[in-house]
Amino acid sequence: MKKAIKVGVLALLFAFLLASALLMHEFGKPAQTEMDNYFIARGQEETGSNNIVAAVVFDYRGLDTMGEAAVLFAAATGVFLVFRGRKKDE
Repeated sequence: MKKAIKVGVLALLFAFLLASALLMHEFGKPAQTEMDNYFIARGQEETGSNNIVAAVVFDYRGLDTMGEAAVLFAAATGVFLVFRGRKKDE
């Protein structure tokens, strides 16, 4: 019974991975949306930036980027605190 469950889970995982691979976009050709055209047409005017990628990251999604930076800072601080050595009393 346990072996049948393992085989079933493995078959389900394989089917999911196969379906995902078959439904992927062709590499280098993502689906174009209306937002792409909006950013290209109005990005420089609204943000004053010549770099549309920087404009999207820092102007349109600034709060999201700040949140991601806070999470990375917290993770780095946690790793530092875990791996630092405790000072031993001499």
